[in-house]
Amino acid sequence: MAGIAFGSFDDSFSFSSIKAYLAEFISTLLFVFAGVGSAIAYNKLTSNAALDPAGLVAVAICHGFALFVAVSVGANISGGHVNPAVTFGLALGGQITILTGIIYWIAQLVGSIVACYLLKAVTGGLAIPTHGLGAGIGAIEGVVFEIVITFALVYTVYATAVDPKKGSLGIIAPIAIGFIVGANILAAGPFSGGSMNPARSFGPAVASGDFTDNWIYWVGPLIGGGLAGLIYGNVFLNTHHAPLSSTDY
Repeated sequence: MAGIAFGSFDDSFSFSSIKAYLAEFISTLLFVFAGVGSAIAYNKLTSNAALDPAGLVAVAICHGFALFVAVSVGANISGGHVNPAVTFGLALGGQITILTGIIYWIAQLVGSIVACYLLKAVTGGLAIPTHGLGAGIGAIEGVVFEIVITFALVYTVYATAVDPKKGSLGIIAPIAIGFIVGANILAAGPFSGGSMNPARSFGPAVASGDFTDNWIYWVGPLIGGGLAGLIYGNVFLNTHHAPLSSTDY
């Protein structure tokens, strides 16, 4: 098994760790503000509450671009996780301690909530769209969709940003991570909503007061991210625990 570790309070509350939590808060805020904002903007411009093909493409592109930037600006400070499922997968793969990961979660969730309330304020109280299942899609199908697409995301994170054998591939890690998220939204958006990120779904749920099916966007991404961390961390990596993530991620 990979070096899963609970961690120490000295490590998790060091000055560098506190800076990492702040970086996760800021990166997640920026990502969610742009991602949710793109959906609000499209609905305003088209007066269309339903996600049509053009809206799906626009939202997917915006999320891909925003995540590329959010990962890039946080990479040298916190690793640029921007997602509790990524943090969970890295913890199970021995790349971050459980204690530090929990505080990452808090920073990510608060960043998402703040972003959604900011959007609500600056748009004049427009509705905050939440993730939901498409017509004819049941909860189990939604969970499976989220497992598969989040597995793809966290597997990409490991391959391009964490694996010490990545070499020059690490330079394009944020681009690859943004691309897989955009592609997965195009594939899963009409079915499960294409979240891959509990924080991305939780913030809008809090701001809108609508938690319908929100559990799906916790269970699916955490299972998918955890599986990717366990498989890549135990099959393809042979590393010991590091307090945060690798210096390149």
